[in-house]
Amino acid sequence: MRPKDLAREHGLSTQAVRNYEEDGILPPAERGPQGYRTYTEHHAQALRAFLALRPGFGHARAAAILRAVNERSEDTAFQLIDEAHAELLRDRGTLTEVEHALRNLTQEPDARQTVPSIGALAHQLSVHPATLRKWEAAGILQPERDRAGNRRYPPAAVRDARLAHQLRRGGYPLARIAAVLEQVRHAGGVAPLEEALRTWRSRLTARAHAMLDGAAQLSRYLT
Repeated sequence: MRPKDLAREHGLSTQAVRNYEEDGILPPAERGPQGYRTYTEHHAQALRAFLALRPGFGHARAAAILRAVNERSEDTAFQLIDEAHAELLRDRGTLTEVEHALRNLTQEPDARQTVPSIGALAHQLSVHPATLRKWEAAGILQPERDRAGNRRYPPAAVRDARLAHQLRRGGYPLARIAAVLEQVRHAGGVAPLEEALRTWRSRLTARAHAMLDGAAQLSRYLT
């Protein structure tokens, strides 16, 4: 089997196939009398496994998994797989926390709550005060100022800070968080955030499916 035969199945270039071999993603190919590479079905399945793993595990981790298998270090490969599943589980937990926070968002903030300083709020969220100032600059937070000019965070701002904290853990960029909270504050509803959470959950589900597909192809390669 020639490099172009492997490439054709997946719409790749022959150079990409050679690069994958050089990167250790494919096992070394045998060489013919004139130095041309000769691939087998074993190489073809390695390529299928890598390309199937990549959507769910990412390029770097998928490559590391294949390299570990080709180096006969299956324990390393399985550890990389386990780490990816653990990350997915943490992402699901974060999403659940954000959904719980959303339920609180539908309620009016309690005006009787204390109004923390920037240091106190940062401590509550386990972040640095500079992080809250950065969020403020991005339009995420709208603190008040006391007579001395110090920042104070009324209940609505505390709510926004907690939501921003959860969304950041979920991988959302500051600009998008600011846009979502701006719409929540001015549109009189939480629909923008609900849509963001639906998109987030869809991404997690798609990643889980991709990880299953990749694992199936990797299992064929291992056997």
